[in-house]
Order: sequence, then C-alpha cells, then structure tokens
Amino acid sequence: MRTEDVLAAVGCGLWQWDESTGTVTVDGRAARLLGLSGGAATHRSAAVRARLHPSDYVELAGAVSLAIAEGTVAESVLRVVGDEGTVERAVRVRLRPQGPLLTGTVHEVREAHDVGGGMEEDMAAGIAGSADAVGGVRLPEGVHLAGGHESVPDSAHRGLPHPQGADEARGGRLRRGDWRRAREAFLLDAGRALAEADSTAEVLRVAATLSMPGFSPDGLAVFGVEGDRLSLIGHHGQDLADSFAVDMPLSTDYPAAAAVRTGRAIYLTSPESYRAQYPESWPMVKPYGRSSWAYLPLVVAGTTIGSWMAAFRDQVDFSPEERSVLTTVARMLAQALSRAHLHESERALSDGLQRTMLPAREPEIDGMALAARYVPTGGGLQVGGDWYDVIDLPSGRTALVVGDVQGHDVRAAGIMGQLRIALRAYAAEGHSPDAVLSRTSRFLAGLADQAARDGGPDDARFATCLYMEVDPADGTLEVARAGHPEPAIRLSDGTTILRRTAGGLPLGVRPDTDYPTTRLVLEPGEVLLMCTDGLIETGGHDLDTGWRRLCDVFEAGPAEKLEELADAMVRAVHGPASHHTTGPLADRREDDIALLLLRRDPDGPTCAMPERRAVLTIPQSAPSQIRSARDDVRALLHDWASPDQFESAVLLVSELITNVLVHTDDDAVLSITATGMPGTRRLHVEVADTSDDMPHRRTPGELASSGRGLFLIEELADSWGVDPRGDGKAIWFELFEKRQAA
Repeated sequence: MRTEDVLAAVGCGLWQWDESTGTVTVDGRAARLLGLSGGAATHRSAAVRARLHPSDYVELAGAVSLAIAEGTVAESVLRVVGDEGTVERAVRVRLRPQGPLLTGTVHEVREAHDVGGGMEEDMAAGIAGSADAVGGVRLPEGVHLAGGHESVPDSAHRGLPHPQGADEARGGRLRRGDWRRAREAFLLDAGRALAEADSTAEVLRVAATLSMPGFSPDGLAVFGVEGDRLSLIGHHGQDLADSFAVDMPLSTDYPAAAAVRTGRAIYLTSPESYRAQYPESWPMVKPYGRSSWAYLPLVVAGTTIGSWMAAFRDQVDFSPEERSVLTTVARMLAQALSRAHLHESERALSDGLQRTMLPAREPEIDGMALAARYVPTGGGLQVGGDWYDVIDLPSGRTALVVGDVQGHDVRAAGIMGQLRIALRAYAAEGHSPDAVLSRTSRFLAGLADQAARDGGPDDARFATCLYMEVDPADGTLEVARAGHPEPAIRLSDGTTILRRTAGGLPLGVRPDTDYPTTRLVLEPGEVLLMCTDGLIETGGHDLDTGWRRLCDVFEAGPAEKLEELADAMVRAVHGPASHHTTGPLADRREDDIALLLLRRDPDGPTCAMPERRAVLTIPQSAPSQIRSARDDVRALLHDWASPDQFESAVLLVSELITNVLVHTDDDAVLSITATGMPGTRRLHVEVADTSDDMPHRRTPGELASSGRGLFLIEELADSWGVDPRGDGKAIWFELFEKRQAA
C-alpha cells in the first residue's frame, strides 16, 4: 500500500513549503483543505497565506522558527478563510524543517469553535494515537496518523490555541489570550531596548532587566567565543562562585559550550536532569541553587558567536511558548551583541586614528599658554582629515600646525596621518616655513601619483595647512599658509583682528608651488587662534558670517583661561557639550574640527627678558656706512660668550648689506635684535630692501670675487631665510649664544 493511499484514507494531505523560492506544493487533498483551486499544484506562498487567518499564520511562523532552532516538528492549528473572509474550516498542520524546505501534512479538525473571538478554540477533535507505519508502509518523519476524531492533550500544543481554561490549570499561569498579548508586548519592548543599546555593557544591562511574561530567570549569563575557547562576557543575578570557570575550552562538558558546538538550544528542567547529562560541570553550577536552565546559542548570519544562559530558581517545564520566547530573545540578543561589538570596534579604530592626529604629549611653550581641541565629525567612524600638531624645532622655536585633508572618510584620515608625519619630519630638519610646505606639497602630490601607478584610488586629495613658527623669546610668528583660513589675534583689550597673511595653493595641487612667509608679532597678553573650516562654516555659515560668530565668542571668553575659551568656541558651533543632549544645536557635527589657541603670558619670563636693538639705513650713495653697521654689531655683542659667533655676525652683516647695494638700486635697512639672558641669548639680524628680485645660489668660479654670500650664511648661521614682503623682501639670519667650554 502506498503512503499516499494511507494518508488519503485518514483524510491527510501532503504539502511542501520552499522558503528559497517562495512556493508551496500541495497534493489534491491538501489543496482542498487549504481552499486552493486546481488540485495538486505548486502555488505562490502569498496565495496560500491569503487563505489563512492572519493571526494563525503568525502562530505558524513562530512554531516553524522554534522548530528550526530546536530541530523538531512545527505543529499548529490554522483557520482557513474563504473569499468573503469567513472561516470555512480549521486544519491542523505539521511541518518538519529540512533546510529551506518545510515538509508535512494537513489534516482537518472536525469539532472546533471560537470561544469569545480570542483564539481560544476548543479543539475537541485530535489525534489520539499515532503510528509511524500503516500497513507496513513507513510514513514521513513527524507524520502521525489515527482513525476517527483527534484528541490532543494540552501539553502537545506547540504554540497552538489551548482549550478554554487549559492555562489556568498550568500552575496559575496566564490565560492563552493574556499570554499572547503579554508575549507580544514583551518582545516589542525587548527588541526596542536591545536595538538602542550601543555597547556590550549596555546590551548586558538590558538583558539583565528583561522580565519575561509568566516566567522570569533569576540568573543570566552571556558567553562569547574566541577561537576554540568560551569566555564569560557578563552575568547578572548572582556572584561568581570560586568553582566557576570564566574561561574554558569549547570541548568542556558544559551546556553553554555544547550549545555553541551544536548550534542547538539545551533545556534542563531539573537539577537531576542537569547532573545526569553534564556530570562534569554540575559541581560548577550547584552552588547557585537553581532548579532549571536554558542555554541557547547566539547566532548571527549563520555564525555562532556565543551562548546565553537563563537560570530559574523555580522549576520550569519550558513549554513551546516559553521556548519560543527564549529563542526569540536569544536571536535579538545575538544581533544586539554583534552590533555592539561592531560599534566598539569602529570606536576603537576611530580612537586609534584620532590618536595619530594628536601630539604624543601635552604641548608646552615657555612663557606661553596653549590649548588645543580635535572634535571628530558626527557620522560613520567619526574620523576625518583635520589635525593639529605642535613640534619642537632644532632652533629652539616651536612650530604650530593646523591642517585639513579633503574628505571625511577613512582614506582622508589615512592621508592625513602620512601628511602629518612628513610635515613633522621636514620641520624637524630645520627647514623654513615656506620650505616645509613646499616639500609637503610635493610629498602629497607624489602619493597621488604613486596610487595611480599602483592601480589604487584615483580620487587625488588636496589639503590645506597653516604652518607657524613661534619664537617664545620675543613672540615673533613666521606664518606660511596653503589655502587655509587665516589666523586671528585677540588683542589685550579684547579686540579681535583677522590677520591677513600671504598664502599659496593647497598642498598637493601643484608640486612646485611657492609659499610666501609673513612675519607677525604676538604681544604680551594677546591670544592667537588657528582652526580648520569646520569651526567656521558649520551650521550653514560661510567664511565671513562664520568668523563673525566666532569673534563674538572669542572676544567675550576668558583670555586667561584658554581651556575654557576653547570649550566655549566649540559649544558655539556644536551646541551642548554632549551631542546626545536635545536642543537646536544638538548633534550638529557636520565637519571635524581642529583648533589651537596660543596666548603670550604678559607676566612670563620671555616678556621680562632684556632686549638690545639697533636699526640703521645704509643708502646706495653712502656705502662707507657699512663700517658703521659693523660697529653697531660689535657694540651690541660686546659681551657675547662665543668669539667665533661674534666674528660670524660681523661678517654676515657686512655681506648682506653689500649684496643689497651691489645687486639692487635700493637702500639697505638693517635691523638687529639681541634678546635673552647672557649665555642663552639669541641674535636676530635682517636686511630689507624694496626689490622683488629674490636671492639665489650661484656657482662661482675658483677666482671669482662674488657669488658666495648664501653659502656663507648657510655655513655660519644657526638659521636663516628670505621673507617676501608687499614692498620687497628681507633676508635674515639668527645666532644662538653658546657658552665656551671651560
């Protein structure tokens, strides 16, 4: 006798649901029971769902999910509705998951009525007995047959409507309708809370506060998988006993490890059951005094990332409804932990990238106060291309850098890191500000060319930069600018001035760009502001309106407390200190920000240093006054500690003045300044003229009498440079006093 004949004899139909294709295949009897026309055929799943009562279909989906998780058979009672929405019959279905296929039977329930419209049907007809074979024919696994009416005990309803009053007989638990409403409300609330948790600690806190409908665990634990080991991530409801192992191999005879190995939930309804199945780990959990345990795998995208334990002080039978709730919570918990881990990994990456943007130590400059801020953009990894740096230079000066690489992504942050290192290296070599930016621009252009040759990203990036050398002795600022917003200075009376400085193209646009240098002086009590455009333009502002907004805060803030002033300027752009705070400016992190504030201390030691100064003009018509210039140098340096430097200063002054008189038609203006305490003084000499012709190196012949001026400066001076000015140029050099060895 064929299986089909046996099934037909007892009124059963066969059906197969293929979730991968969204189709349902039925035989003739199943088609009739489900209200499908055309007899045995394959239908779209949507057509079958249209014949089922919506709430019953939700019950079926839950039963199937539980069966997939546990490797069991899904069973449910469904109301079949007609075209007018009226209930035509009730059928009992059984499905066994086999990968994407669900295979099983459909059987009519003959005596069913709706009690109070609340899905509490009294299913008096049921399957009283089951047989695995009829007439010697083996039936599909999970298919049970019997003649006559069905009679199903309450405990056999896997997520099915219980007979009226059945739930009251189960230890005073919730009625069926109340159970469903409580379960749905609980799962919605749990899903919302877990979805909002953005860290592992927050996920564990939410899991610890879950109050499940009708039964709540007294102890919870979450385990994670690292390689071939299982480790305890967090727990709640009990203190860890000394016997409990927080880290163990996956091969350990412990239910949490077994749930990870098999991917199946493990339910232990009594201490006797636990001791019988896991005798080795029983001593580890016995001290907690629990009566029932559920261990469920945490699975994300087919990968088991850990397991979840729910322990109960009172004994729990783990009915299908309870297992369904636990399984759903485990899935939501796994997703929440996975998101939290990804978020924490991204935050760790963001923090690591941010650390590359910041100096390794708190920046300090003698006689000056300094405050710095870096605020990342609000989206994605919270990284970008802005940075600031404070660099100690070989000359004793300090370089301040604020820069901005185009873009707000990881690539911008990576380029920024390379650019920052290159600029720091060029500055540490002792190059002048214009040379530092020129070399850095060539470096950035070379990065784009190399990436193009290697087949990498072809989106060449440029960068803006404001580079400034600060001389703490006299407050002199040497400024070079590459397409970056200009600096601002707050005067001692609170007035803010935007200092106009010469500038060149952004870095990387054209490798051979020149960057003119502007010399400024920061007087005692004045505050310098350097920032990226994120501080200026955030909130829909342009450069003009953005500067006006910042100036109001810059002028009103406490100049003597730079840290408070820096915070006030960031708040003026972003709103409250925490971007989670509600308000009109909350979470307005459109662009990352780098900010530097520098104040020259009016009471600092550099302001009290003695200063010697001389200024002299040598006309074209009176070259004999070069001798007077040499005499002035000798007079200013009469007590200089190093005789060699004394003679070098006299020689270089004579050389620079002579070059102006010989190679231009202008007068030479000599300015000499010696600052500092004896033994550690600094000599600054500059010779200015109104000619636009810049000096350049020549290769003089062996008998030539000129052409060696720049070579002499390079050899004898500690530092030197050429500053283009609006009405000409100035060539300068510096010497740092060195004590003679005893």
